[in-house]
Amino acid sequence: MKTFLSVLFALCGYGLLTPVQAAGLDQLKSFLETNRSARGVFTQTVVAKSGRKPQQSAGIFALQRPGKFRWSYEKPYKQLLVSDGNKLWSYDPELNQVAVKKLGSAFGSSPAALLAGQDLEKHFTLKEGNAADGLEFVEATPKGGDASFESMKIGFAANRPVSMEIHDSFGQVTVLRFTQFEANPALPAALFRFVAPAGADVVGD
Repeated sequence: MKTFLSVLFALCGYGLLTPVQAAGLDQLKSFLETNRSARGVFTQTVVAKSGRKPQQSAGIFALQRPGKFRWSYEKPYKQLLVSDGNKLWSYDPELNQVAVKKLGSAFGSSPAALLAGQDLEKHFTLKEGNAADGLEFVEATPKGGDASFESMKIGFAANRPVSMEIHDSFGQVTVLRFTQFEANPALPAALFRFVAPAGADVVGD
């Protein structure tokens, strides 16, 4: 489920730079300590190893730590991913098909876990990246051999994630950027529940 593995979460803040930026790891720690929920807007660009034209998409997201999120692609095609912390649903309205799977241990070493999970040092090797474009970066490498990606960089400003760059084992690069970040909103529990539409084809757990 590449969209899930490319994703999930992280949250934004261009225009919120402070005069002196803390190091990337300090900003990641601050974000995780002070944000239990968030929502905003994302854009996603996927660049294949072959160099063909990048695939671009955009949508809205919401998250509630640990493990709950809603990731809604709005353009160019609709697709919805919802996690209640135990299961992940992926819904394709055009096909009227739902794929469902248990998050299990795989979630711990996914990109989503870096911002919606916990026990990061158990699942990732984290180190400072080089600052660029006004952002401080954290580089993350999964420790588990069954991870869905090889490496990732997260760019921070004002203790909030602004970008994610994910490199997978197929040479594909996914770049996410986040705007309109809202910290710690009160999110209804229904956001993180999913009921398959009538007549939908449901596959998986």
